[in-house]
Amino acid sequence: MAYIDFLSVLHKSTKRDYLARVNEPEYPKAKAAVLAKKWDQDYWDGDRRICYGGYRYMEGRWEKVARAMVEQYGLKPGDKILDVGCGKGFLLYDFTKVLPGIEVYGLDISQYAIENAKEEVRDRLQVGNAKQLPFPDKHFDLVISITTLHNLHNYDLDPALREIERVGKKDKYICVESYRNEEEKANLLYWQVTCEAFCTPEEWDWWFKQTGYTGDHSYIYFE
Repeated sequence: MAYIDFLSVLHKSTKRDYLARVNEPEYPKAKAAVLAKKWDQDYWDGDRRICYGGYRYMEGRWEKVARAMVEQYGLKPGDKILDVGCGKGFLLYDFTKVLPGIEVYGLDISQYAIENAKEEVRDRLQVGNAKQLPFPDKHFDLVISITTLHNLHNYDLDPALREIERVGKKDKYICVESYRNEEEKANLLYWQVTCEAFCTPEEWDWWFKQTGYTGDHSYIYFE
């Protein structure tokens, strides 16, 4: 199990006003969180003060991540990838651009996301829950889950990590939100609208060991 950072270049490209998120008069933090946790139109394509404010495909944005993963894990045409928490499938689509012949599959709790997913991969995506993956043991050459598992309560986080381990042949990669100090903890609390598992890196490492997760990982910090 290794720490491999594929995502910070994207995360750090966004500027954030943490206090404005909390004190927004029309959509204060609590109200925004209630709407966001429905995982519907408000979460993806609603007002920016709630969450994404329009989650649209941007040419090349995810391609660099897909390319780095293809190189890191030695993927080849015919290999199978599963994205747990795939959203609208943008990363999976870019995998098919970087490596023609790759087989991509995705699962997300949001029916809205699947219905509005990238058309080219939509038929390989399905609505589902990370804690019970509808796939056979050791079915995928790479299983990924990016900024998803921290949205689970502890009682669901345990089975979800075990399920990711179960369906992967060898390579797995998880990216979750975390914090290393009180400033990052406060920023995470101010910014997030769906997070349930607030864990330090040491606590995430405990979860990985507790559940037998053997894949790679990285963390998103709100510095």
